[in-house]
Amino acid sequence: MIFRRRRPQPLTWAVVVASPKGEAGDQWGDTWFGRDLVDALERAGEHARLVYRGGGTSEAREHDDVVVVLRGLRRFVPRRGNATWLLWVISHPELVEHDEPAQYDAVFAASAHWSRAQEFDVPITPLLQSTNPRRFTPAAAEPDSGADLLFVGSTRGEFRPAVRYALDSGHDLSVFGVGWEKYLPPERIGGEFIPNADLPAAYAGAGILLNDHWRAMADEGFLSNRLFDAVASGCRVLSDEAVGLSDVFDGTVVTYRDAETMASLLGQDRESVFPDRAARLAAAERVAREHSFDARAQVLIERARALRAAG
Repeated sequence: MIFRRRRPQPLTWAVVVASPKGEAGDQWGDTWFGRDLVDALERAGEHARLVYRGGGTSEAREHDDVVVVLRGLRRFVPRRGNATWLLWVISHPELVEHDEPAQYDAVFAASAHWSRAQEFDVPITPLLQSTNPRRFTPAAAEPDSGADLLFVGSTRGEFRPAVRYALDSGHDLSVFGVGWEKYLPPERIGGEFIPNADLPAAYAGAGILLNDHWRAMADEGFLSNRLFDAVASGCRVLSDEAVGLSDVFDGTVVTYRDAETMASLLGQDRESVFPDRAARLAAAERVAREHSFDARAQVLIERARALRAAG
């Protein structure tokens, strides 16, 4: 007689993001990160839904089985009830308050190098950002079929170094993002955003994709989600330096230190600067396997079930 192991009853998950509901929230990276995590949890057999900041501390959270707070710009105080509360710090680690992690049942951080982790007096498990290889894949576009040099991102209230350095070096750059009219002439701006559905093709088809980090995130090893998406897309990636970047991407991402370094890199033959196509495809496959939302969801599920089993 063959005994089949009974599949556990699915848990009900709420994935809480700091972004507002509606059209404005659709332009936040946190929203799309949360949606990809929800989809991964659903593929794993769980019941999951995205919750915007307005519902993050509502009474409804007391009736969920698991609440995952994606910590970015906003703190959420857990509402106790049935739910197991998980905190995943994915950005802006400098905003996490001293008493915050201890309010959760388990804490994760998108860095293996967070210098403040020891000061919270609770275990913090490294859980890096991730990508959705169902969307971000080299098959999304023919290589070098899109923008020659591409940057996608808002100004964040500053003339971001990646854009400033590229333009200062005299290279033609396609910029998409909110707020750039303050810093760039109209002809330099491709649009306020690239629809998320079109982003995989934009990355996969780019000649070079530029990236930079908030300084605090780079210093603390919180690698940007764009890096995972871009490498999974198989394109050439040029980023500012960040703690732990070379460990995760193993030379696939080329880095610059300053304007002079970027100008030098962009001025050289690309084949001598960036990994070749075969190496980029191998890196895309590895990132899809090791750093997918499905892989991250499994970690969260295992921890949540262990916590709930322990009572």
